[in-house]
Amino acid sequence: MFLHLGNDYIVFYKDIIAVFDFETTTVSKITREFLKEAQDEEFIINVSDGLPRSFIVAEVKGMSRVFISNIATATLLKRLENEEILSEI
Repeated sequence: MFLHLGNDYIVFYKDIIAVFDFETTTVSKITREFLKEAQDEEFIINVSDGLPRSFIVAEVKGMSRVFISNIATATLLKRLENEEILSEI
C-alpha cells in the first residue's frame, strides 16, 4: 500500500518513518536545524503547490528523504489509517 503526498508523489506505507505538522514542529530550533540540514544535503523533495502544511520523513530506495506537502497532517494520518484497515481485509 502507499500514501499519496500531493502532486503525483506517493510513498510506500512501509517506507514512512514519521509524519509531522509543519506549523507546530518548526517552532522548535532542533526541527528547523533538521530541515536546514536536509535541505543542504538535498534530501528534501517539495511536493507542495502552496503553503506547506506537513512534512514526511521516509526511507526511499535506501536513502532518507523529507517530503514537504501542502496536505494536512490529519488528512495524511487518516489516509494511513484507511490503508491499514484495507490491508487487514
